[in-house]
Amino acid sequence: MPGPPARGARVALTVAGQPPGGEPVPADGALPPAAVAQLGSQPFGVYVHVPFCVTRCGYCDFNTYTAPELGSGASRESYAGLAIAEIRQAGRVLGGRAGPAHTVFFGGGTPTLLPPADLAAILRAVDDEFGLAPGAEVSAEANPETVDQRTLDQLRRGGFTRISLGMQSAVPHVLSVLDRVHRPGRPEQCVAWAREAGFEHVSLDLIYGTPGETEADWARSLASAVAAGPDHISAYALIVEDGTRLAARIRRGELAAPDDDVLADRYLAADACLASAGLGWYEISNWAAGESARCAHNQLYWTGGDWWGIGPGAHSHVGGTRWWNVRHPAAYAERITAGRSPGQAREILTAAERSMERVMLATRLAAGCPLTELTPAGRKAAAEAAADGLAQPEAFAAGRVVLTTRGRLLADAVIRDLTD
Repeated sequence: MPGPPARGARVALTVAGQPPGGEPVPADGALPPAAVAQLGSQPFGVYVHVPFCVTRCGYCDFNTYTAPELGSGASRESYAGLAIAEIRQAGRVLGGRAGPAHTVFFGGGTPTLLPPADLAAILRAVDDEFGLAPGAEVSAEANPETVDQRTLDQLRRGGFTRISLGMQSAVPHVLSVLDRVHRPGRPEQCVAWAREAGFEHVSLDLIYGTPGETEADWARSLASAVAAGPDHISAYALIVEDGTRLAARIRRGELAAPDDDVLADRYLAADACLASAGLGWYEISNWAAGESARCAHNQLYWTGGDWWGIGPGAHSHVGGTRWWNVRHPAAYAERITAGRSPGQAREILTAAERSMERVMLATRLAAGCPLTELTPAGRKAAAEAAADGLAQPEAFAAGRVVLTTRGRLLADAVIRDLTD
C-alpha cells in the first residue's frame, strides 16, 4: 500500500525546522520595487506567530519556546508591543499599497497563552495599518487547556471569527506519547464553548500514526472529533522530525517508528469517516463542511497570495520575494526595539520557481492544478497519472489535474512527476 501524503498543509507557514540560506534583508526591511509593484494583484493576509508554549511536545519541531528557554530580553508580557511594532514596520515597507487584509491567522506555539486583550490589540493594529476586508477571516490556534468559556467570549468580542483547537487524539495513551497535556474530552467541551461564544467556524486538528495507536484508537478519535460538531477538521500523519524528543525515543528503540502502510490506512479511514459526516476534502489534509468553512488563510498560501509574517521565525511572501525572521524571541525583540527589520534572510523567486510552487500546492487541492501551469513534460505526466488512476480522467479532459483517493496517497510522487 502507498504511504501517506506528506504534511504539506502547513508548508507556507514555514516556522518549523531550520530556514534555508538566502541574501541579507536590508536593515529597514525594504523590498525590491518589482515585488511591491505586484501588491494588489493577489489577496493579502497577515500571519502572527506566537512562539510560547507551556511545555514542548515530543513530536514538535516548530519555532516555540517554554519559559526557561526564553532567556532575557523576551517575555509574553512584552510580546504584543513587539508584534505591533513589526506591523508598523510592515506598513512603512509596503507604503500603503497592501491590504485590506482578507485573512489574519494567529499561530504558534500557543497564541492563547497571551491574554485575549493582547491578541485583540495586535488585531486592531493590523486593522489600523492595513484595514480588514469585509468578512475577513480572523483565526487563532488554541491549546484546549489554555481556553475556557470566558476566553472564547473575549476572543469573539475582540474580532476573531474562527478558532482552531489542537485535539490530536481522544485516547489518553496516545496523548501521552505525544506529550499532550489536555484531558480527553476537553477539546469537545471547547468546541461547545466556542459555539456558545458565537464562533461560526471551529476546527479540530488530529494526528494519526502515533506509536501505539491502534485502528480502534483512531476510530475513537475520529468519532469524538465529528461528534463535537466542528465544521472543519485537519488530519496529519505523524512526522518524526530530527532533533525532537520523539525521534530520540524511536532511535533508542523505546517506540516503534510510524509504518507507512498503517498511515495510509489511517488516512483512508479518516477520509471515509469525515465524508460520511458531511466534511469534504478540499486539501489533502483538510476537510470542511462546505466552502465557507474552509480555512481562507491557508487557501491564500496555497493559491499564491501575499502575506506578511509577524514574529520570530515567521516567513513572509510579497510578489515573489520570500523572507524569514530571526528565530529566537530575544533576537527578534532586540531588532524590533532597535527599529531594525527582524528579517534574517530572503530569496527572490525566479519565474520557474514560482511556477513549480504553484503546481506543487495546487495539485494538493480538490480544485486541482490547471494543465496550463505544466510544462509539456508535466502534461505528459498528468496524462499518465490519469491513465494510472492517480488523477481523475474527467478532470484531465476538462484541463485540470485532480487527484483521486489513491493519488492523494501518492501525492508527493505525482507532484514530482508533474514538476520534473
